[in-house]
Amino acid sequence: GFILDDYSDYVREHPAKVEGGVDVILLKVRKKLPRVMVNFVVIAAIAIWFLPTFGLLVTSFRPASDVAYSGWWTALSSPLKFTQYTVENYQNVLSSGGMLTAFRNSFIISIGGTVIPVFLAALAAFGLSKLNFKGRGFFYGLIVMMLVVPTQMTFIPVLRLYNVLSLSGTFGGLWLVHTGYGLPFSIFMLHTFFQSLPEELFEAAHIDGASIWTTFLRLAIPLSVPALASLVIFQFLAVWNDLLVALIYLGGHQSVAPLTMRLSSLVGSHGQDWHLLTAAAFVSMLVPLIVFLSLQKYFVRGLMGGAVKG
Repeated sequence: GFILDDYSDYVREHPAKVEGGVDVILLKVRKKLPRVMVNFVVIAAIAIWFLPTFGLLVTSFRPASDVAYSGWWTALSSPLKFTQYTVENYQNVLSSGGMLTAFRNSFIISIGGTVIPVFLAALAAFGLSKLNFKGRGFFYGLIVMMLVVPTQMTFIPVLRLYNVLSLSGTFGGLWLVHTGYGLPFSIFMLHTFFQSLPEELFEAAHIDGASIWTTFLRLAIPLSVPALASLVIFQFLAVWNDLLVALIYLGGHQSVAPLTMRLSSLVGSHGQDWHLLTAAAFVSMLVPLIVFLSLQKYFVRGLMGGAVKG
């Protein structure tokens, strides 16, 4: 194709083809077509994500009679009726079945299951990328190999160990198991980012007398905020939305059950009350949305961190 800057040369070479500015229009279309296609794909992706979420939100405010006999989009056809919907569904969900306690438990589990592995992964990734010691490549390769090990293979042996150590049904036990499952990917992700940081910065810090710990806190951590924020998003969402690990290692301890376990029991006991299920589901997805939207400016920067050149 041609670009507009070369159009004058094109006119001189092909004067017969230039009629009424048609070629100018074609050149503009060719130039803007890729951008239009990208915008179309982005808008389509946003619509695919937004419409079900918006439908879930509308349904969560509708009474049981409306949910059973009409779709959520019918609420938009009668705005006056939509304004009469209340938060009764949310009140029923949060006031029954221990949902508030489960909401608190999910926060406790998710915060501990995010902070601990991210901090340990930052230490390990910094050591594997910036410190010289024997066996560094072997240990890093071993960590990468752990990424392909199915977590289901570890359930029985770890659960037996937890029963011996009395860690089953405790917040500490869930923190440890989420740390173990999340460390390989976390180290791999941060290691790639730390390797992209300029070596000259760390060499200058060592020459000035900075210790390894000072270099880690004053240089590596501030420079790796985008990568850390991306990792926090991944780990927090994984822990918050987890159901299988909680079922395995909590068992029947309902006092520390997260929100996902309460939702699964709500499906079993209120299988027909979809208006309550939608309210509970929207409550469970509200926190991940807030976390992602608050850290989204770091997300792409963190994912592209490995491409940074020193």
